[in-house]
Amino acid sequence: MRSPIPDYLAEVRGAVEPDRSGAPADYIPELAAADPERLGVAFAMVDGEVYASGDVDQAFTIQSISKPFVYALALADRGFGTVLDKVGVEPSGEAFNEISLEPGTGRPFNPMINAGAIATHSLVGTGQMGADVRLRRVIDGLSAFAGRGLETDESVFASEMAHAHRNFAIAHMLRTHGILTEDPATVVEGYIRQCAVLVTVRDLAVMAATLANNGVHPVSGQRVVPGPVVRQVLSVMSTCGMYDAAGDWATQVGIPAKSGVAGGLIGSLPGQIGIATFSPRLDSHGNSVRGVSLFERFSSDMGLHLMEVPAPARAVVRGTRVVGTGAAAGRVVELQGAIRFTGAERFVREIVSIAPSEPRVALDLTHVHSIDDVARRMLLEVVRRLTLDGREVYLVDPETVVPDPDPGDGGRVAVVRTVEEFVHHRGG
Repeated sequence: MRSPIPDYLAEVRGAVEPDRSGAPADYIPELAAADPERLGVAFAMVDGEVYASGDVDQAFTIQSISKPFVYALALADRGFGTVLDKVGVEPSGEAFNEISLEPGTGRPFNPMINAGAIATHSLVGTGQMGADVRLRRVIDGLSAFAGRGLETDESVFASEMAHAHRNFAIAHMLRTHGILTEDPATVVEGYIRQCAVLVTVRDLAVMAATLANNGVHPVSGQRVVPGPVVRQVLSVMSTCGMYDAAGDWATQVGIPAKSGVAGGLIGSLPGQIGIATFSPRLDSHGNSVRGVSLFERFSSDMGLHLMEVPAPARAVVRGTRVVGTGAAAGRVVELQGAIRFTGAERFVREIVSIAPSEPRVALDLTHVHSIDDVARRMLLEVVRRLTLDGREVYLVDPETVVPDPDPGDGGRVAVVRTVEEFVHHRGG
C-alpha cells in the first residue's frame, strides 16, 4: 500500500500553485533572479521519516530561517543569562530590518529580527573565538541540525554584502550601545555568510524536526542542542518568527515558524513534526505567499494548531485490582497514556482515594508510553510515601519508561517487567 501523505502534499501544492501574487525579494539582485515558479513542501517526522512533493531538492539560501537555529547555538554555547543580557524576547511589531532597539537597555527586541540576529551571531561559541572560528561553529551547527555538511553560496553572499548598508547601520548602532563589543563590519560579514548558507526543503524540514524532537536529530539520534534551549527557541518563534505578521500567524496557523526572504518557510510542532516549504514570491511582510497558504491548509486540515490539543485522558488510571491473598496480597494500579502534571495529579488523587491496604502495591506502567519530569517526580514521591506507610512497592516497567527510579529518602522500589513477575515475587 502506498502512503496517502505524499498524495496529500501533491494535492495541496497543486491548490496553491496558481497563486502568482507577490514577488521575489528585489533588494538583493541574486534573490531577485530566483525562479518564482519554484514550489516545494516536505514533512519530517520526529522518527526520521520524510514526505516531500515538488522542488524539494532545489538549493536556495537559508536567509532568516538561520536565525532560530543560530539563536539555539548561542544559548547552548554561552548560556541563557549571557544571551538574554544582549538580546530580548519581546515581539517588535516591526519589519524584520527595522532600525530600532529596546528603550533603556539598547537590546534588540528579539533574535528573529535583523538587529537581534546580528547580536546573536556574535554570541555563538566562546568570547575568545575569532570571527572565522565563530563562523565555522555557526555553519557546523547548522549542518548538525540538517544532518549533512552545508556550504555558503558565494555569489549570494557577495550580492548581499554589496547591499548591506542597513545591516551595517544596525550593527554600528548595536556597537554604540555596547551590545556588540567588536568590529561591527566583521560581525555583519559573518551574519551575511550565515544567511547565505545553501539548503533544500528536505534539509529545512529535518532541521525543523530536530527542534520538534527536543533538539535530537531524528535520523542520527545526535543531540544538537539541549531541551531547555529548544523550549526557548520555539517560544520565541511562536511570538516573533513571522515579524509584524506574528499575531495573525499565531491565531490562524498556530505553528512556531520562521520565514526567509529567499522564499523558505519552516514550522516546528513539538513532539510531532517539522514542516518546510519553498516558494520565492513574498508578501508585504517578507513571507512566502504560497508558503503561508500551505501552512494555513496544514493547520486546518490536520489540526496542527499549537492550541488545538486533545483533552488529556481522564482515565490515566486504566484500572486497579487485587491479586493474591493474605500476606501475599497485592494491589495493581494500572496507568496509561502520556503522563504529564495533570495526569499525574489524577493518579495521585486516585491513590489517595483507594488508600491501598494491601501489603504490596504495583504501579503498572505497561501502557504508559511517556512520562515527563514533573510526572516522574510525582510518581516517585507516591512510591516514597507508600513505602513510609509500610507498603512494599513495585514498578511494572517493561519499556523502562522510568529509568533508574530513585524514590528518595525512605523510599524503596523494585522494578519488574510483568504483573505476573510481581505476583510471584517475594521481597526481602
